[in-house]
Amino acid sequence: MKFLALTLIVHRPDPITGVQKPTHERFREVLDSALIAEELGFDGFGVGERHERPFISSSPTVVLSHVAALTKRIRLFTAVTTLGLLDPVRAYEDYATLDHLSNGRLDLIIGKGNGTAQRELFHVTPEDQWDRNAESYEVFRRIWRQDKVTADTRFRPPLTDAEVWPRPYQRPIRVWHGSATSKESVDLAARYGDPLFSANVTNPIEPYAELIRYYRERWAFYGHDPARIAVGAGTAGIYVAPTSQQALATYRPIFEANLEFFRQAGLPVVFETLEDFVERSSALIGSPQQVIEKVHRYHEQFGHTVLHLHADAGGLTSAQHQASLELFQAEVAPVLRREIPDPPFAWGPVLPESPGFSRGETFRGGCHAHS
Repeated sequence: MKFLALTLIVHRPDPITGVQKPTHERFREVLDSALIAEELGFDGFGVGERHERPFISSSPTVVLSHVAALTKRIRLFTAVTTLGLLDPVRAYEDYATLDHLSNGRLDLIIGKGNGTAQRELFHVTPEDQWDRNAESYEVFRRIWRQDKVTADTRFRPPLTDAEVWPRPYQRPIRVWHGSATSKESVDLAARYGDPLFSANVTNPIEPYAELIRYYRERWAFYGHDPARIAVGAGTAGIYVAPTSQQALATYRPIFEANLEFFRQAGLPVVFETLEDFVERSSALIGSPQQVIEKVHRYHEQFGHTVLHLHADAGGLTSAQHQASLELFQAEVAPVLRREIPDPPFAWGPVLPESPGFSRGETFRGGCHAHS
């Protein structure tokens, strides 16, 4: 099993102290988190992309380029690139450049981009968001693979023998598809033979497990080798302590502060108590053995071989958060690495070409409706 440390660069007051750090300090914190993740032995570091409050992660390529300059080994992930909101040509230029600057350490996780505010900012509607996401990915994918691209697109000016520079370092690049609530993203991933990354954060396990089962069904429908399926999954929080009692005592005020924040913000509350949150959410809160057992329970449903953990303290003190990550790497990660297989591909080199557009094929729009 592989492990990512991930941040969406949330910028709001600390749940416990009520203090909100200046923007430049928050970015510095992200860079420090990446360095710690590499030092502790994490396999990847992910930066999300959001274009609305309370996030300041609107430019993941810039942040990841800085991380690339500070690190040497750890793979860099977008989590997610909101490709449905972006021009695929411009997105390609940014990510191909980052691919070179990181010496080919880049993996993409793409998605349509959740949130009403950012949809309105980019003039994307609920009705066209899935078609935009599919078209953007199809064009982006072909630009990455082909030196000249012709595409009769709906949501951006058409391309005719377009050359887009720089040409990438990795050819092709591994692209994961973020999955949260709908079958459209799952079907798109299966159609192209791409890996899937389940958000697995807001709700109990059932809706995420259902989407992953659907992904496996569509994977078979499109004729891909079932041995090549790769699934990643997120977590709703992490605090590993020597005992379950210590973990609960430390995390309780954080949970209660977050609960109050959700209620004041008018956000849905799924887990009313810390005990329910620990039992039924994907959060990894407890002793090392409890965390190992919970990851195994989720693996039975998901079959996932990549797991993301929160890179941010999220209400813990810096010392508590680092101690938790150190304990995870010392007592949890070695067991999970031994007992759960790695993804069915080498971590560095990308997957071979998946079925899809050939090098000589012309894209003519016509984004499909997936169900």
